Amino acid sequence: MIVPSIDLMNGDAVQLIGGKEEALNAGDPRPIAKNFGLAGDIAVIDLDAALGQGSNKETILDLLKLARCRVGGGIRDVDTAIQWLDDGAHKIILGTAARPEILKELPRDRVIAALDALEGEVVVEGWRKGTGKTIGEQMEELGDYVSGYLVTFVESEGRLKGIDLNRVAEVVAKAGGRKVTVAGGVTTLEEVAAIDKLGADCQVGMALYTKHMNLADGIAAPLRSDRADGLWPTVICDEYGKALGLAYSNKRSFREAIARGQGVYWSRSRSGLWIKGESSGATQTLLGVDLDCDRDTLRFIVRQENPGFCHKNTRDCWGEDSGLTKLYRTLQARLENAPEGSYSKRLFNDQELLNAKILEEAGELTEATELSDIAHEAADVLFFTLTKLVSAGVSLSEVEKVLDQRALKVTRRPGNAKPAQEVMEVGTDSATAEEASGDEDE
Repeated sequence: MIVPSIDLMNGDAVQLIGGKEEALNAGDPRPIAKNFGLAGDIAVIDLDAALGQGSNKETILDLLKLARCRVGGGIRDVDTAIQWLDDGAHKIILGTAARPEILKELPRDRVIAALDALEGEVVVEGWRKGTGKTIGEQMEELGDYVSGYLVTFVESEGRLKGIDLNRVAEVVAKAGGRKVTVAGGVTTLEEVAAIDKLGADCQVGMALYTKHMNLADGIAAPLRSDRADGLWPTVICDEYGKALGLAYSNKRSFREAIARGQGVYWSRSRSGLWIKGESSGATQTLLGVDLDCDRDTLRFIVRQENPGFCHKNTRDCWGEDSGLTKLYRTLQARLENAPEGSYSKRLFNDQELLNAKILEEAGELTEATELSDIAHEAADVLFFTLTKLVSAGVSLSEVEKVLDQRALKVTRRPGNAKPAQEVMEVGTDSATAEEASGDEDE
């Protein structure tokens, strides 16, 4: 797979030749990150911090909200490393500070060691200082402390002259099973596919910025098909990971999907582009794409508009949805259409009542001891919580995103309970979520 790269100087996305000469300035990195993020991980490198001439921290914090980022550049101590992990970096890349005494203080699965090699020697401090060590020697020293390596061939970086696949094979063999990402000169789709076949990823910058490589083509380079028509089966999932259906893609449709940021597929019946929702309004916002382990199937992660993916106007091709996502969408529909006098209407219009019900049901959940009672009380809490989300215009996926971000934190708060608060009185109204989600609102 490719890992698109954003190198930052003075808040702009730039590309340097050999780490020194600025070859281009692509401007604001935010829209670039949003587009690159469709590929999965992106690398965000603070060149100013690496060179000791400033910081792009505020810009990077914005990028962390737009894509899953590997952050590197100028991370030279444990506190800085942990701060980036707490701020939401999926992984951090350490070069100069990739030393056992620092790495041992960090979560191994979140750390990548940057091994920048100039004519075979590992260099540090913005590629200005030699270490006297080879890539293999550094890997042997650091292997117990990192999840993988970013190996950059400095003499090829930014020059679009290709990458030596024999050298890639050598570093993969020396990595001891840890994931290798290579950078420096990757230019062609054939190189991307070959590097993937060797078991490595490739970090690509200059080729994408100069249009030598189309982003969609780079993502799809490792794909193959065993079908006579050459199409790639494409599993379509929503942002919650639930499968909506199956479609097919080819190079043309995939390019359109990435360029538009929409669900675009190849219609087998009409032998042409199928832009999902173009006529029905059930459009899809493309959030990300994945390749399966065999490199013969795509997965699209989409935000599906109503009524759903299936031509039968259901959420997915297996019928109606279930669980929390169904309840959330049901409540969304009731926000505008709940009949006057219905309980849902009351909850949406009376925030004091809704808040009181949340407190009441939470209290009952804490008191429940039987398994069935705990399940029922938890269902009540979730119902009123989702009602609160819908009334405030907060999506369930936003809540999941907060949980995912919290999971990335290394620094943990004690989590002690706040002083107990009395449950608000709710008068004689004792309606439960089960009653409120019944037919009386229909």
